[in-house]
Amino acid sequence: MLHVRSIWNGAISFGLVSIPIKLVNATESHTISFRQIHTEDGGRIRYRKVCELEDREVTQGEIGKGYEDADGSIIPITDEDLAHLPLPTTRTIDIVAFVPADRIDPLQLEHAYYLAASGAPAAKPYTLLREALKRSRRVAIAKFALRGRERLGMLRVVDDVIAMHGLLWPDEIRAPQGVAPDADVTVRDKELDLADALMDTLGEVDLEELHDEYREALEEVIAAKTSGEAPPEAPEPARGGKVLDLMAALENSVRAARESRGEEAEVRHLAPREAAPDSVGGRAGKAGTGTGKSASAARKTTAKKSASAAKKTASKAKSSKTTKKTASASASAATAGGSTGTAKKAPAKKPAAKTASRKRTA
Repeated sequence: MLHVRSIWNGAISFGLVSIPIKLVNATESHTISFRQIHTEDGGRIRYRKVCELEDREVTQGEIGKGYEDADGSIIPITDEDLAHLPLPTTRTIDIVAFVPADRIDPLQLEHAYYLAASGAPAAKPYTLLREALKRSRRVAIAKFALRGRERLGMLRVVDDVIAMHGLLWPDEIRAPQGVAPDADVTVRDKELDLADALMDTLGEVDLEELHDEYREALEEVIAAKTSGEAPPEAPEPARGGKVLDLMAALENSVRAARESRGEEAEVRHLAPREAAPDSVGGRAGKAGTGTGKSASAARKTTAKKSASAAKKTASKAKSSKTTKKTASASASAATAGGSTGTAKKAPAKKPAAKTASRKRTA
């Protein structure tokens, strides 16, 4: 932290406690910048600062600030004028309140800074404020002046450091009227189920693993041009079309997301319009069928099929028993009538033997 150049020196006003601090940028830009050039010869295009009254280029030391009035006249404003602004926040971050963090609308967040304790005497009050913020689980709302205007800030703890986020003033946030779709649209539960399934399948992400692929591709192009090689070919863009079937688009999205997570084995057996199996938990299982049916409906259908199959099996068994009984009765009748052939089986001879025995006894 000490090797980073501070952009502002002042103090945190915490009631009657004053904490000397240095303001340090908490973020840095890795964006690749370009220069404007003359396409015919590659010469740099530069902008020159010219005084419109004298029609000559002026140096940086000759340039100051001025406010343009409504009639077009310019009112000069010097650094000394700005240094004597009647504000208590000119060199002070003035804490005005402590509130729960969820009271701050993310739309208000601007640049982020680290507040570094300035010198050994600032260590104790700095630590006191940091620990008080930790224990209360709140953030501090403060006012401060930076780059020519008073700003609003939010102080919170990051690791063992107090960080400050610049905040937009509430009246700088535009109302969202007229932004939402004005069409009367109804979203079905089946569509919400599939959307939930897609959200669950995509899951969470470690933000540390995300990176700027555009910048990396741009660096490859610059390296190729520098070495005199042909720049890499751009991949073919994915063929897209007008989404006419939202359900199909959601189902295909769930399938693609699961394939990307290494779940090809589960997805491979699906029908073209069938969503992935109920394996993501939560409400995702409700979107397990490609026709948009919920898992409970699918289970009911399976149960009905199983019951129907069981009834058919029972019916066949009953029919088989009836057939056997009919055949046995026919065989008995044939034996009693003195018929020959296949009807003369061992079980059919017993009644005949008993009849003969009865005759001999008589």
